[in-house]
Amino acid sequence: LKFRLAGYPRKHNEGRVEVFYNDEWGTICDDDFTLPNAHVLCRHLGFVAATGWAHSAKYGQGVGRIWLDNVNCAGSEKSIADCKHRGWGNSDCSHEEDAGVICKDERIPGFKDSNVIEVRKLLVRVGSRCCPGSCRASCREPCHGAALPWGSPARPWCSPNSWEAASLPAPWQAPMQGGHGHLGRLRGRASGLLSPRRLFTERQQLSYRLHSVSCAGTEVHLSMCSFEFYRGNASGACGAGMPAVVSCVAGPLFATGSAQKKKQRQQQQGQQQIRLKGGAKIGEGRVEVLKGSEWGTVCDDRWNLLSASVVCRELGFGSAKEALTGARMGQGTGPIHMTEVQCLGTEKSLWSCPFRNITQEDCKHAEDAAVRCNIPYMGYENLIRLSGGRSRFEGRVEVAVGAGDGDGPRWGLVCGEGWGTLEAMVACRQLGLGFANHGLQETWYWDASNVTEMVLSGVKCAGHEMSLSHCQHHGASLSCRNTGTRFAAGVICSETASDLLLHAPLVQETAYIEDRPLHMLYCAAEENCLSSSARRANWPYGHRRLLRFSSQIHNNGRADFRPKAGRHSWVWHECH
Repeated sequence: LKFRLAGYPRKHNEGRVEVFYNDEWGTICDDDFTLPNAHVLCRHLGFVAATGWAHSAKYGQGVGRIWLDNVNCAGSEKSIADCKHRGWGNSDCSHEEDAGVICKDERIPGFKDSNVIEVRKLLVRVGSRCCPGSCRASCREPCHGAALPWGSPARPWCSPNSWEAASLPAPWQAPMQGGHGHLGRLRGRASGLLSPRRLFTERQQLSYRLHSVSCAGTEVHLSMCSFEFYRGNASGACGAGMPAVVSCVAGPLFATGSAQKKKQRQQQQGQQQIRLKGGAKIGEGRVEVLKGSEWGTVCDDRWNLLSASVVCRELGFGSAKEALTGARMGQGTGPIHMTEVQCLGTEKSLWSCPFRNITQEDCKHAEDAAVRCNIPYMGYENLIRLSGGRSRFEGRVEVAVGAGDGDGPRWGLVCGEGWGTLEAMVACRQLGLGFANHGLQETWYWDASNVTEMVLSGVKCAGHEMSLSHCQHHGASLSCRNTGTRFAAGVICSETASDLLLHAPLVQETAYIEDRPLHMLYCAAEENCLSSSARRANWPYGHRRLLRFSSQIHNNGRADFRPKAGRHSWVWHECH
């Protein structure tokens, strides 16, 4: 069984319930409908529970069959099919009685919704030994053991002379962590990045599975293009063509060469009209757009993979992997600039897509749209690891340098001197573990590894880098005052983090000057809230001139904000 929410107008967590049964979508009648029914249906849809339900086709009348009537659930059932009902397709209702649900806006952890591409439908990879960052080689070849819908191993597909750029979702994205900036070149039968002679030398028995692949270029995944299968014995297929060969060009963030990368990033930021905020990893976050001189968010009404892919490509990534709703990447602040964005997929910018301007009652920041984009697989996470921690999110940082014994790399420690939050942010990002809670300069309590050699020192990061190797460091000339393992750098990472934002307009609106007598400022003096010259004042006589204001600090992140110091070290002051 498959389920979806439909109808209009509605939010992402409510709507008319439609069920896919016997190869046909249909609705559910509202006769005898109860809240326990809604609980079961909301869990089907990936929400933790229901807060209400709707009768009499509140979200509009559906079409097709009315699959269920007189549904009676206790609320604990795993499937609506386990509830009592009149039988599939047995109903005396009309679509004027279509039932709807309102689900609690909290997702079941790990649930994959319909705005997520299931990449196991079609696994393809570009080349067997892809040069990180550039990926300029070679024939599409088998993903050994990969499961395709038809149950056979993945195979290359035929590239006749008619193969063209539109036959790749533009810009090309490989499902296995692909997502390069744009398509570089396509090579036909006579001239490839690997010569036909070499192709057939390396792959004597090429077995083809697909041919006549035809894409419009707007698809978010290759499985959404039209193509044909070779039936039966595929070894003699593709007589008029060759294996398809592509060349991908990485987006600006992944460009090789530091000078080129810096120049491209500056060009991109100089004309940036869109950005991602609140995401733990590269290529994910809450969508924010620039209107006038003010950044604002996008409402998630009608937000889908096509619109999300326009965002991803505009930022130099591949197509979208997920179109997230319900402020899954945290709530923004300020205006909401767009709602009901409906891109075709061909647009170069989100502003080129049809959308509706927001009105005050339309959306709240609890409905901010977000994306997860496909990005090139760079292999950075294979060059770093943690050891000794209580969980996989913490430990002493170990980095790979050069070749070790056997086939594996040589691992070493990072000097903790100067190691801080910015460096920890890069390490956690490279590990794929999200945000940095702490960057630790001493890790004697994590001494559980046989790696004892210090190999990296003077690490200084800006915070945006994708790998520690991209940060400044001493290189081969190691310089670390304390080279013992207890002084090796460590991190504590977290999938979520707080994000504090000062409400600046309130400070401006409430600021004023006050002359306050010194005898009323003893507590302020004890807490070092007065300037240093107050120590020389003639206490308790005289006064101090103070700037007073009100303030509000909002936490827009997805985790609670807690003091860095544990409560065992808090001091209870008699002034409070």
